[in-house]
Amino acid sequence: MRDNHTAECVEVIVTGPPGEQLAGIARTLVAERIIACGQITPQVRSIFRWEGQVNDEAESRAHLHTVARLVPELTRRVRELHPYDVPCIIAMPLIGGDPGYLAWVAAETTGS
Repeated sequence: MRDNHTAECVEVIVTGPPGEQLAGIARTLVAERIIACGQITPQVRSIFRWEGQVNDEAESRAHLHTVARLVPELTRRVRELHPYDVPCIIAMPLIGGDPGYLAWVAAETTGS
């Protein structure tokens, strides 16, 4: 059964160039209390079509933990801070998790 915090918490995935840029974005979002936590996977391989060309590039991936009502603000801030014209920003609802962790995510984000 989903508890109240499970229903409100989400994970947002953001990809970006390899290096420290996503870590810097995550630090900013934590400082602004838009996310409670950001975890960075330093290298993933992304294969995608962009401007008619198939690309195969190394990127980093961020897993950002927040509450659903902050996804629009998170998206706006990432777009302001991100170097890509169209960054990958996708939010996924959670179906469960440790109640204590989810309560912490809710408490650490703005207005909770």
